Parts: sequence; structure tokens; C-alpha cells
Amino acid sequence: MITVSNISKTVSGRTLYSGASFQINDGEKVGLVGPNGAGKTTLFRMIVGEERPDEGNIAIVNGIRVAYFSQSVGEMKGRSAINEVIGGNVRAAELSARLTEYETALCNPDLDPDEMMVILEKMGDDQTEYEKIGGYSIETNAREVLTGLGIAPEEHNKPVEDFSGGWKMRIALAKVLILLPDLILMDEPTNYLDMETIIWLEAWLKNFKGAVLMTTHDREFMNGIVKKIIEVARGTITTFGGNYDFYERELEIIRRNNSAQFDRQQAMLKKEEDFIARFKARASHAAQVQSRVKKLDKIDRVELINDEDLMNIALPEIPRGGNDVIAIKDLAKSWPLSDGSLKPVFSGLTAMVNRQNRIAVVGVNGAGKSTLLKVICKDTEPTAGEAIVGPSIDIGYFGQITIENMTPNNTVLEEVHGHLPSWSESSVRNLLAAFLFRGDEIEKRIKFLSGGEKARVVLAALLSKPYNCLILDEPTNHLDILSREVLLDALLRYEGTILLVSHDRHFLHTVANRVFEVDHGKISVFEGNYKSYLESKK
Repeated sequence: MITVSNISKTVSGRTLYSGASFQINDGEKVGLVGPNGAGKTTLFRMIVGEERPDEGNIAIVNGIRVAYFSQSVGEMKGRSAINEVIGGNVRAAELSARLTEYETALCNPDLDPDEMMVILEKMGDDQTEYEKIGGYSIETNAREVLTGLGIAPEEHNKPVEDFSGGWKMRIALAKVLILLPDLILMDEPTNYLDMETIIWLEAWLKNFKGAVLMTTHDREFMNGIVKKIIEVARGTITTFGGNYDFYERELEIIRRNNSAQFDRQQAMLKKEEDFIARFKARASHAAQVQSRVKKLDKIDRVELINDEDLMNIALPEIPRGGNDVIAIKDLAKSWPLSDGSLKPVFSGLTAMVNRQNRIAVVGVNGAGKSTLLKVICKDTEPTAGEAIVGPSIDIGYFGQITIENMTPNNTVLEEVHGHLPSWSESSVRNLLAAFLFRGDEIEKRIKFLSGGEKARVVLAALLSKPYNCLILDEPTNHLDILSREVLLDALLRYEGTILLVSHDRHFLHTVANRVFEVDHGKISVFEGNYKSYLESKK
């Protein structure tokens, strides 16, 4: 289907890859992995023809239809959501118009028989293609996909400009899915999706008969879909046959073998260099010395594979705190509407959070998970009831509001130092280096940071304070897989209490030892981990 042969690409003077090759075959589901900046998005852009490789070739079989979902949705306005999705299938619209023209022509009683045969032949070809791309059921498919992506049927006719940026991303994704192409390129499709939508999309992609090449920060999503991994790293592209877990195991074997080869070669080099240094002044050994010098010059040196830069989270010692961390009693919250009425979010919520609980707060989109966390953190007042925080409990909160409340014109250094005023500047610099802000990066202003960089800034300050309770609302958003794993390790080492909202199932499986499900305005408490909760739901 697609053959990438010996491509090289340099961007801003840095070589992303050189002499790289791989294939994508019919129906293959492939994960594209690698550190930020390695060239994954550039590879997507080259496949769709938006960029070209400096050397090498990308060959696509004639007639193969490729669709690309990126994080740039473009301008959407002037149509309803359903019409925006249907209108995205330009080819279907073209074929529909042509089929109408054929039908009109065939109604002509004076049509020449030879011309009729030509029209019928063209009509047959176009009907076959129209059926293949879902033209006859395009509206039904569009409504099904929009609903699956969390946009309720009653919102299908809503003007697209009335949707927020995150919901427009879902509409853009729907436009790609209903094309039913031979290959879908997907750059972080799970961003802005809730758990239910992620599970729906995973099932859709599993059943999709075409091929998929995707990047995602959700390892469980990737594990559930892909059977091959293409890694972009260390200036090359490498193919692994298996899902992400298999790739991770293979990579560890490669690193161990590389380390052993490096150590053996270094020992040999030291032995040879010691001989040369010892006997280079002796005429009797001149021939042997020259022979070994030439031998060393010809040796291909084994380069040690360095692990990609990772955050290094050192947690402070925290005060123990009491056993009763948060008591939730008959808690209710309603939001005021523009007409003066109240929209209830939840009511009668009652639960107890105990010391060292690691609680996954789950529920459908709009159930009130984030609102519950905000009430507990005193970020908003409850309508009724109370959430009583124990007197010895000090809460640290991560959420969208903490990111939005950063000072845009502050540098990274100024922002974090402002949260840690008792720290010396050198200590803050060391902390930021551990969170991958090094050199001039600490002078970047907050307003110019990416979503992942902003999350790292907030986490750097939050996890450096001795909070004995952490309330985390989507802390994994915008973090890549490796950064998520480092944060996961830190939370497993953390000795306090955690309430966590996340759409990353692997994260929840690993962290949680209790589950609070917010559903239909109530809390159901499940004693056990997230996997046990899912089993109970079945």
C-alpha cells in the first residue's frame, strides 16, 4: 500500500532521520512512536504530500485513498455539525452529482444506444466507488459517528461555530472517519476525548477494514488496536512487529544487548590502548604498536543508546495527616443558567476518603467529576451539603483552572519560583531541569508554551510541595507516554491520598485502589482497583 524507501529529512539544520525505510500494508493497524520533536508529524505530512523528503521516496499504490486527522482542525462555520461532516466527503458529493447526471441522461428517449452503453459503464464504475466510500448511507454513517464521538443527536443540527474547540476536534475526527479511506493517518486522536468516547473509537478502529497509522499518548488505546510499531528515534526509523507493550519489551532487550556490546568493546579498547601506551616508545614493539593503532582506526565504534530525556520527579517528605481525609455529606451542586434557573449537576453525594486512598473518580462526560473536585478544593461553593477536609490535610490541586491561572508573561523560572518562594533560584533551576526545562527554556514565557509544557510547569511546583492529599483532574493531558510513566511512578511512590480524574485507562489501572463513580447525580463507591470496577460493570 505505502512503501517508504531510504528517506532522509532535515529540519532547521537537524537531521530527523536518514536512510529510513518501512512499509504499511493493506488493513494494517500501526502505531507511530518516538519522543517529541523526533519527526512523527513531519512523516505524516510527507505521506500526504504536504512536505517532501530530502532524499529517498514515498510510494503510494495508485488509487489508494488516504485521510489525515491532525490537531489543526481549520475553520468551521456556516453549517450544522451533521452537514459539516457530510460535506467533508468531497468525493462522495462529486460522485452523487455525477450519478444524478447519468440518471438524467438515461431518461432521454433519443439517447444513442452506443452512448447509453458508455454512460451505463461509467455509471457502474461510479456506483461501485460510491458504495465503497459509504455514499448511499453517508448521512446515517455521519450521525452514527457523531453520536459515537459524544455529540448527541439533538446537537447534530447545531451550528458548528457554536461548539467549543474540543468539540470541534470531534467533528473534525468524524469527517475523517466517514470517508472510509484505505488508510487513516491519526495524530493524537484521543486528545479531548472522554473515556466512553475513547472506548467507542477503539472499537470503531478495530472493526475498520482499512489501514491505520497513528500516534497517541494513550498506551492502552494503542495496545488495543495496533499490531505493528514504527519507532522514530535516534535519527532513524525502526519497525517492531507487535503492540506497544511488545515494543517496550523488545526495546529493553535491545538496550541491554547494546550496553553489553558497548562494555565489551570499551574493555577491548582499553586493553589495546594500554598496550600502545606501554610499548609505543620501544623500537622492538614498533610493528605491533602500529598494527594495533591501525586496528583501532578501523573498528566501528559501538554507540551507547541513550534513554530519551525523562522527567525526574523527586517527592518531598509529607506530613502524615489524619485517617479521615475528606468527608462528603449530602453534597449537591447546581450551576446557574442565563435565564436564572439552575442546572443540577449532582445531589446527595455521600462518601468518605481515607488516608492513602488512591481514588479514581469516573463517570460519563458531564456527570460532574471535575465539579466534584472543584467543590472539595473550595474552588466553587456547593449548593447544599458539605465536603469536610480533615484539619491536618493540606490539598494540592491540578486542573485546567491551575493551568489557566498561570501568569502569561511570566517566564517558566518566574512562575515556578513564585510558587516556591523559599527556594533558592539555583534549586528552582535544578527542579526545572528535572522537568525537562533546561538552558534557555526556563526563560520561555508561559504564553508561548505548549499544553504539555504548561502541564509540566504546574506539576513541577505541585509535586515539590509537601501536600498530603493530591487532587488531580486530567494530569496526563498533553503528556507523552514516557512522561506519563514517570508521573505514574511518582504517584505510586507518593505516600499521601490521591483523588484522580483521567481518561488514561492504563494510568487508572495502575494507580487506583478505590473507585468513585459519579452517575445520574449520585456517587457509587467501589472497593477495589479500576479493573475490578470494570469487571463489576460488566
